[in-house]
Amino acid sequence: MSQGYRIQASTGIHRGDRDYQQDQVCLVRHPRVSDCLMAVVADGMGGRSGGRKASDQVMLTSQQLFERYDPQTDDPEAMLRQIVEESHLVIKLTAAAAEQEPHSTIAAFLINPGGSCHWIHAGDSRIYHFRKGRLVHRTTDHSYVQALVDQGEITEEEAFVHPQSNVLLGCLGTDNDPPINVHTVAQLGPGDTVMACSDGLWHYFTVEELANTVDVLSPREACEFLIEKARSRAHGRGDNLSLAIVRLESLS
Repeated sequence: MSQGYRIQASTGIHRGDRDYQQDQVCLVRHPRVSDCLMAVVADGMGGRSGGRKASDQVMLTSQQLFERYDPQTDDPEAMLRQIVEESHLVIKLTAAAAEQEPHSTIAAFLINPGGSCHWIHAGDSRIYHFRKGRLVHRTTDHSYVQALVDQGEITEEEAFVHPQSNVLLGCLGTDNDPPINVHTVAQLGPGDTVMACSDGLWHYFTVEELANTVDVLSPREACEFLIEKARSRAHGRGDNLSLAIVRLESLS
């Protein structure tokens, strides 16, 4: 990476109040290039086994393709798109063989040597980019309530409590090709934090709360605090939740 900063990173996952865990999260350093890493969150859907099989497949495909990725010569966006397309295909094949309905979201980001960051998502798992306690950018959900917000029919606040807030317009494993949104941050620097998380986490926080938390706490402490607070705010009705936080800190 740059000589001007170091990377701190952590992940967190909790079953919430569900009977089984369908979320998955991974944070992996490149096997040959120490200054390259990738984080992936997948929120599986489709019954006890179907959803977990789908999110497991996203993790497996992500790690396999990342191991083959060469940060010096390969296109990071093309690699991320390949993760989505291959995961989607294998999940569909799994459904055909098992007569289940496995689906999954994905929110994945890659940090290259030199500090560029590339991300991709499908569904309502999110990626946030914070800089010194303020939101720079976040993903836009592929969901019914987000479409209502975009059309001006409801506010962001109303979307949180909408009865159809869990209805997705696109994800991996469905009959239709998944929506794919990519984003690039040309240069991360000291004070920047990138966070991926499932809706079981972000649903319980304002952007300001998230920004402040990742600014004042270390990634490990932030993961623990956000999980604990989300569990408290769920009042016994919490979904699976998962997150990955990567922060760049100045060496001085």
